[in-house]
Amino acid sequence: MTSAAARLALDLTADLPVTSLEECYRDLHRHPELSSREYRTAGKLAGRLRDAGYETAEGVGGTGVVGVLRNGDGPVVLLRADMDALPVAEETGLPYASEVPGVMHACGHDLHVTWLAGAAGALAAGRDTWSGTLLVVGQPAEETGRGARAMVADGLYERFPRPDVLLGQHAAPGPAGLYAHSPGLILSASTDVDIVIHGKGGHGSRPESTVDPVVTAAYLVTRLQTVVSREIAARDSAVLTVGRIEAGTLHNVIPSKARIALSLRTQSPSVRERMIAAIRRIAEGECLAAGCPREPEVTVGADFPVTVNDAATDRRVAAVHGEVFGTDTVFDPGPAMGSEDFPHLAPDGVPYAYWFVTSTPAEVWEAAPGAELMEKFAAVPSNHSPRFAPDLSTVAPGVRTLASGTLACLAKS
Repeated sequence: MTSAAARLALDLTADLPVTSLEECYRDLHRHPELSSREYRTAGKLAGRLRDAGYETAEGVGGTGVVGVLRNGDGPVVLLRADMDALPVAEETGLPYASEVPGVMHACGHDLHVTWLAGAAGALAAGRDTWSGTLLVVGQPAEETGRGARAMVADGLYERFPRPDVLLGQHAAPGPAGLYAHSPGLILSASTDVDIVIHGKGGHGSRPESTVDPVVTAAYLVTRLQTVVSREIAARDSAVLTVGRIEAGTLHNVIPSKARIALSLRTQSPSVRERMIAAIRRIAEGECLAAGCPREPEVTVGADFPVTVNDAATDRRVAAVHGEVFGTDTVFDPGPAMGSEDFPHLAPDGVPYAYWFVTSTPAEVWEAAPGAELMEKFAAVPSNHSPRFAPDLSTVAPGVRTLASGTLACLAKS
């Protein structure tokens, strides 16, 4: 028996303005904006919310957008989409590829904004079917981990209604048309670590008169690979990635400094602290062995929390997705090592549900090498790839997932 939320979601999204939403997505994709600079994107979203009847505010937490639709007694449901792009040069070859050199929507946030705008419009048009308040949030700077906290610090819940539940979703690789839910831990914590190695610079022809920080950095990068493999128990998931090495200016100049940037992914605070302690110890040891004139600088920077769904909320949303799209489209992938700042929007104790919408075009998925599911996942372009290109066929379903999840919390019985 189909629930009222599923029936209403199908009714409210039966006549979505798909052409308009697809054009919205193409437009946002052509004009990506980096974190905290999402002025045009914010304006586009705010305009659509105003047109749909929402009380709308811009500039919250920098470039954030908030829309409020009050519709009688009932819970306050927050719907969120992140808006920022990445410093990635696009290689998709799409006719609507980025027109901003070196900047691309390589994580699908343009699709998220489109889904949010479409769901907000459909729910406003069908407000006679539900009761409560919608709080629609266009969040800046997710990629830097600063946007959610900036909106809260700017009085998000003093200036606007405090939510009773939060909902969010994210585009992901995988054959378009699947919906990934985990009723608990779904995303890991992330921590940035920066290391500065101090050497003694000089001429490339006289290395004996220098302390070469490039060589020390090379040893350090290799040794850091043992942190996870030799210091973290196999039962604990963790990832250490060296994302950047910077040193030197010319072929024949040995520099005086080298910089290394790391990304850590963990699922428990104790593992995170163990990894940071190991990084400090190894960096100090390598620099001591090389005879560096100073100890290395190890700085712990931006961090993202673990994302842990409220089990009851996530199961309720997953159930309505199964009714709307078919039970075979909903699956539990278990926790991923990716990270999100979405939990920073959740006041203490307020439940939330966060899920994934797979978006790889069918032809790309079928052409990917490998017979096993995980082999194909590894082969298709993923988030942050210069070739990441969600299928336009996911525009309408992504609106329905958000609308049906909302109605699962708000629909009149």
